[in-house]
Amino acid sequence: MVASKLEVLVDLGPKPDERVLEKTLKELNSQDDVKQAVFKDGAFMVETTLPSTVVLDMVAKTSGKRAVLQGFGETQSAVAMVSSQVCCKGGVLGVVRFQESPDGALIADGSVDGLRPGLHGLHVHDAGDLSQGCSTIGDHYNPHGSPHGGPTDPLDRRHAGDLGNIVADERGRATFRIVDNVLKVWDIVGRSIAITERRDDLGRGTSPLSKINGDSGSTIACGIIARSAGVFQNPKRICACDGVVVWDERERPLAGRGRRETGDVQKPCCKTETQDVKQCCQREKAEVQKPCCKV
Repeated sequence: MVASKLEVLVDLGPKPDERVLEKTLKELNSQDDVKQAVFKDGAFMVETTLPSTVVLDMVAKTSGKRAVLQGFGETQSAVAMVSSQVCCKGGVLGVVRFQESPDGALIADGSVDGLRPGLHGLHVHDAGDLSQGCSTIGDHYNPHGSPHGGPTDPLDRRHAGDLGNIVADERGRATFRIVDNVLKVWDIVGRSIAITERRDDLGRGTSPLSKINGDSGSTIACGIIARSAGVFQNPKRICACDGVVVWDERERPLAGRGRRETGDVQKPCCKTETQDVKQCCQREKAEVQKPCCKV
């Protein structure tokens, strides 16, 4: 199996507890799927074949601290924020990360919530156009004009973007790690990743759609694939202007009301009264109207 290197940042405070560090490293290194785990430059460096979400959960549970993935992969990396592209609650939401390993294989590592339990197709599409949601992302990425197939099929019998299926558990969460020998990071940056409502039959079904999209139904979630930071390439600890620390960022909306409600945390951009700061802080007070939720 191809291993990935993860940079896991943990909320250890100004002076890390050596006992917590030792306990966490011992737990990580005891896993058969962890090649090596060390603490370096304020973060855990983990080389593993486990999905990143599994590692994050393990670190958080063992240390008793909040943990976030700060960097993924040493070589070319990309990421997509996947959602059902609707502003109301109850949709599909997740993250898919991509890394090109030193031997050229592409690793797709993801965690997606809000799915119906069972199998769902996962595909890279031609376009990174979300102007009309997932309906404008184009067809499967297929530079060689091949029929639809499965990820283990040769290139003349699969779309380059065919990544097979992911499995959602009874809670609606799919955690996965796929190794693909066709796609490259720079082929997919600017394109999109999509999840379908049904299982992909990998081009082996009897439906006329089998050789087109695996008869996997409509797209229920998608996201644009963008370049991302590898390990120790992202020094961010606090978000510019709005003062939301990296620990709280994933638990808050991306914008609008509620973004900067940090309790007793002082908002750095609101400490002075310059014109630029005033404009920045006005965003906190603005109510973001969600058009699809008006009716």
